[in-house]
Parts: sequence; structure tokens; C-alpha cells
Amino acid sequence: MAASEEVPADRKPGWGSFGVPIKTLGGLQFWTDIHFFHDWRIQKNVFTGHCRLLDGKNYRHAWGTFSDCLGRLEEIRREQQLPPMSGRAVVLVHGIVRTSQSMKAMREPFEQAGYRVFSFGYPSTQITIEESADLLHRAVSSLEGIQEINFVVHSMGGLVVRAMLAKHEDKRIRRIVMLGVPNLGAHMADRLKGLSLYRAIFGPAGQQLVTDPDGLIAKLPAPKCEFAIIAGARGTENGYNPLIPGDDDGTVALSSTRLPGAADFMTVSCLHSFLMYSREAIEAAVRFIQTGCLRASGQRQPIPDETEPRGTGHSRGGTSRGDENGPQSRSESESDS
Repeated sequence: MAASEEVPADRKPGWGSFGVPIKTLGGLQFWTDIHFFHDWRIQKNVFTGHCRLLDGKNYRHAWGTFSDCLGRLEEIRREQQLPPMSGRAVVLVHGIVRTSQSMKAMREPFEQAGYRVFSFGYPSTQITIEESADLLHRAVSSLEGIQEINFVVHSMGGLVVRAMLAKHEDKRIRRIVMLGVPNLGAHMADRLKGLSLYRAIFGPAGQQLVTDPDGLIAKLPAPKCEFAIIAGARGTENGYNPLIPGDDDGTVALSSTRLPGAADFMTVSCLHSFLMYSREAIEAAVRFIQTGCLRASGQRQPIPDETEPRGTGHSRGGTSRGDENGPQSRSESESDS
């Protein structure tokens, strides 16, 4: 985005720098994060095109062009003597209709584990998955000084990350944990896509969630980095939702979460909308980002990638680099512990 972004014609540069911070809601479905620096972030409004600078408590300190906000952020950096960013990061990506606040339960556990946490907010119901992916790439590119980047994603957020990785490469990306991601499409989207109410609520991205073999999801490659999947399930033949074939989390079929190439897989007894609040899921996510294993036992349940030549291993990533002993794989027929 150029510094001379779209701003109402009657405004002059710096028109939003009032000097008095103003409380905001943090960006709901009309804003996207495009730049991170410590607890500060610059957002862009998808309708008006103007930007604003928010602190970690969602107070607005400037608005106008991206250049205006970046300039004010630089002033704040000098005033507060903020150091350059460094270390390892976890980027949280929410699902459709949700906001970055829906991932807040994940923040503290990762911070306690020594990671810088950035929660990416984007207007999931207003734009396509590909457009969200480009915005995520821009935000991730702003993480200057960060040496390692990991993702923890919920639902459609996983598809946004997969779409980003299909188009953009960043060698700092190490691991991904997917929570209830409809990696093979959502059967409920198949059923509801033609309804006006569904279209109004879920927008263009909602139309892309279908299981169509010629659709976007079917064309997305699996991530090249190590990734693990945590799926919600009831543990019964029919799951929570009778409209979804097989076991499910009430929204996404268990079978749809299983993306070939995953380094590890596990299920938790949890509904789709609450996966990111599940203590079991949170602990497993932190463990995988740290060690490459979802379970404390160190054993993994990889999902074989049938496209890999024989003898090259069952999943992407192989033995976790940087881990002392490396995880041990086990048969998929064994129970999730």
C-alpha cells in the first residue's frame, strides 16, 4: 500500500492526529490489520480506505493515510524508546464472522512460553479468502526483526493462511496449528450457500467454503512447513450435527479437517466455536509450536501425504528441527490421549 492511500478528498495529511487517544472497538468487520509493531497496529478500513493507529488497548492515536499513521508510530517509538522487535512470534488468525478478540484465550499461554503474540484481525465477511490472504501477508511482512513466525488458526483462518502460503513465501514461518479448519470444505456451506440470509451474513468468503472439487479450497496446497490439526469431535458415529456426515464439531466434519501431510493430529471433545477456548486444545497448540508434538507423551499421529514418494516420510517437516529427541509417530488407529 502506497503512503498516498485513498483518503477523502477534503482531508489533508495528518487530519486524524488529534493528540487525544480515543477508545475504539478494535476493528470488527470493517477493519483489517496491515502493520504490527509490538502492541501497536495500523488498521485500514475496507470501505473508506483510510487508516488508523491503535495501541494495545484499542485506543486510536492517529488516523488518515497509512503514511500519517506510520509517521505517528515512529514518533511514539522515539518518545517511548521502544526497541526493535526480535525473537519468536505466534500469529493468531480467527475464523469467519469472528474478530481477533475471539482468539484472546490463546495469547497469555503463548506469551508465558516466550513468544510475541500478534492477533490478526480482518473483515472476514466483506472480502474473499484470497483478499484476506494478501492482507495477512502484508501484516506478517511488517514483523521486522522477528526471526521465527508460527501460526495458530481457527476455522476459515486456516484457509486464509493456506492461501497466503500458496502465493507468498516467508522463510521465517516454522509451524502451524489448525483448530477446526474445514481443509476439505464445509458441508454446511454446501447446504446454505444459496440462502439470502447466509449470503448476507457470511459474504463472498462464505461462498468459497463449499466442498466443490473445482472450488478454491480444493486448489489450495498443503503448507510446506510443519503443521498439526486439532479437531473438535463428539466421538460418535453421527457427531453433534445430523446434517453433517460422520463425526463433527457441530459445524465442520471431522473428516474435512484431515489435511494430508499433517505432522500430527488429535481430537478434543468440543464444539467448533469454543475450540480456541479449550484448555486441552490450547495446551496442545503451545506444545506443538514448541516441540512439534501435540501430546505430552511425544508421540504423533501424522496424516500421510499420499502424493509424497515412498520412503520420504508420512508428513511434512519430518523430525522436528531444534527438538532434542524428535517426536515419535504412532499408528493412526491408536486413541487420542
